[in-house]
Amino acid sequence: MSGVRALRDADRIAAVYGGTPGETAALLEWLLGMLYAAEHYPETHGEWLTWVEKREPLTPAADWLAGHEGTWDLFDPERPLGQNAALLRHLNTFGVGPAQLVIEHAGDYNQHFDHRHLHHAEPLPADAAWRAMLTQHTFGQGRRARIPAKEMGFPAPFTNLSTCRLGSRVRIFALGPTLGDTLRLNLAPWDGEPGTLNLTWSDRQRRPFAHTGGNETRRLDGPADLHTVLGRSIAFRPAEMPDGEPGVDRVLVGPGETLADLPAVYRQDEVMIMRNRKPVTLKPQASRELWCESHALYAAVAERVKGSDLYGRLATLRSQRPELWAVGLLADKGNPIAWVDDRFPFVPGREASLRHASEQGSAVAEYAATALQRAAATAREHAYPNPKPADKPSQLARFNGEPEMWAGAGVEFHAMLDAVADGHPVAATLSRFGRTVRAIATDALKARLESLPPTGRGLQTRARAEQRLKEELDSPKAPDPLKETTS
Repeated sequence: MSGVRALRDADRIAAVYGGTPGETAALLEWLLGMLYAAEHYPETHGEWLTWVEKREPLTPAADWLAGHEGTWDLFDPERPLGQNAALLRHLNTFGVGPAQLVIEHAGDYNQHFDHRHLHHAEPLPADAAWRAMLTQHTFGQGRRARIPAKEMGFPAPFTNLSTCRLGSRVRIFALGPTLGDTLRLNLAPWDGEPGTLNLTWSDRQRRPFAHTGGNETRRLDGPADLHTVLGRSIAFRPAEMPDGEPGVDRVLVGPGETLADLPAVYRQDEVMIMRNRKPVTLKPQASRELWCESHALYAAVAERVKGSDLYGRLATLRSQRPELWAVGLLADKGNPIAWVDDRFPFVPGREASLRHASEQGSAVAEYAATALQRAAATAREHAYPNPKPADKPSQLARFNGEPEMWAGAGVEFHAMLDAVADGHPVAATLSRFGRTVRAIATDALKARLESLPPTGRGLQTRARAEQRLKEELDSPKAPDPLKETTS
């Protein structure tokens, strides 16, 4: 489907979906950039509310896109879409396989990842290459590119990649029932010039690779610029797929633009959480599911200034109940690990209830996890009275039912939020959630203890671990919804 048709039929399309959450987010960013570039956007909060409630058609932007004379060709020799033509002449000598373009395959841009070697020449369909490029521009991680810069005539710092705009934080989108609704919900009002649409590297003054390797930063000139920033310097070599369709068989991926610190107007979806008593931006974490931080998302709505950001605008809605979609790339020192994403219900006027439920629900799950850790420690102490220090972590993991508890609690947590969003009393809903989590934790521990032999020591270990869990869950320090005496 062409971009023109996607905008023209946006209210008849349920959503856009990429192969990964990051790809979907990058496509939404691109479409938002098109709307701003077409100068089809609300200028005030009141106008935004009218656009959303009355479903302002996006056909003017589709007409603009259909008549735009810019280069939309991935393989244009002078102005390739989304790429840097200065790299094209180096493709045959220094290019690698298209796996380097795909975040999930490229690893740290030097080592192969996901069993795909960077020199494998199997071509990638052109449309998939384009979407992968958008994802790189949006979420690419800061590493060193596999480019011999000096041999190519570029200064050595050319190989230093910067983390792209959304590469280190969680992006929040408001999702509506159709693609058109989603785009309008996330189209922040703007009362100035929309800025420059980044179609290709040479359409504006950028870092001069041929002359200096300075890590120059650039200030955005508007929202069209924001949503289409070229976070990587990329080049494609065209190839033919086995079915005759266009593809890409070699790529070069180098550093793109480094943005100056973004003012708040460009970070209207950003969610802040407290870490060590300091507010920090919500980022993907390996040790904590996104739903455990959903209370911070609802807090952003509850504490908003009317109309000042995404959450302030959502709070004024009257006829829609959007979902809040959180998406980010979990990485370790620039090495991508996994996409993380989650969806949360939102009802204007119930943000305080949703915040309370999510905050207390998260506390319930956190406490249950700690209780399972302590019960596992008790089981280990009795099952292995004289352990070697090196064996303790694996022995503890044997009895720790946390993974099962987190998986089950996550499902129940979302059911709890849905119930609160539908108007069910928060206290009763939290009570049901606590009882369910208690049952999940109890069953998780029992399942872990089943591996113990049915001997005296095994039976004794099982009894003591189960008793420890019960004591922890009924402790005065435990959240009330977890306690057995809670009605």
